[in-house]
Amino acid sequence: MKEEFIRKLYHRHQNCPDCPSFKNVVDFFEDLLGTLFPEFSDAPFHDYASFAKHVKELKIQLQGILSFCELKIADVPEKNDGFFAALPEIYEKLLKDIIALEQGDPAAKSQQEVIRTYPGFYAIAAHRFAHQLEKLEVPIIPRMLSEHAHSHTGIDIHPGATIGEYFCIDHGTGIVIGETSQIGDHVKIYQGVTLGALSVKKEDASVKRHPTIENHVVLYAGATILGGETHIGHHSVIGGNVWITKSIAPNSKVYYQAKMHHGEDEELDLFIYKTEY
Repeated sequence: MKEEFIRKLYHRHQNCPDCPSFKNVVDFFEDLLGTLFPEFSDAPFHDYASFAKHVKELKIQLQGILSFCELKIADVPEKNDGFFAALPEIYEKLLKDIIALEQGDPAAKSQQEVIRTYPGFYAIAAHRFAHQLEKLEVPIIPRMLSEHAHSHTGIDIHPGATIGEYFCIDHGTGIVIGETSQIGDHVKIYQGVTLGALSVKKEDASVKRHPTIENHVVLYAGATILGGETHIGHHSVIGGNVWITKSIAPNSKVYYQAKMHHGEDEELDLFIYKTEY
């Protein structure tokens, strides 16, 4: 390489804004997950004193990460304390998510198996942490967490998405949940589901672009639901590979069904929308 190019890169390094190490952010996330769930921990704690010390070290670890963000120095302790103050509530939500994952998958043998092996749990945990940091207006770290989980599991959940209790992701690969999505309680999502936007214009960044999924909804594999004004009513079932851009009433079933065409061998996919009360 020419020296001119090397100098150009060097100056980029000198002028780069402060940014936390990606490795440090991921290490903090996995340390925190192992603290909340011993099934995920590499090192068991044999006495309370060492465990309490570990928790204090986690707070110091996050404060160090926050200090590398573009935050006012005075705001760092407040945001750090705010995140840890929210942990009991996040923990309770994750316990409910684990129940939903175990009960929602006939192949699940135990909650311990869910915690140790399910990509859905890993992605949901990353989102719960990232969403809290997003609410605290912490820059870049929420997206780093979500993109780590994305690369690790194939599940892409924007930290801005709002997700209720007892959330179940089965399999999960290829799921995309956009920034302004709102998901209620007891929702189950299979692989390949997209909750996306109809508009990708930059000027629409501040408006609600992604759908609302109400309570007790099941979204089967490959379903695509688009638009900020699109609501999927409670207790609805959305079948595999359907494409939805308009609201669906509560207690509905939406699916494609193959039908014979005029007695010939050709099969057509017909869109079926039923509302049940």
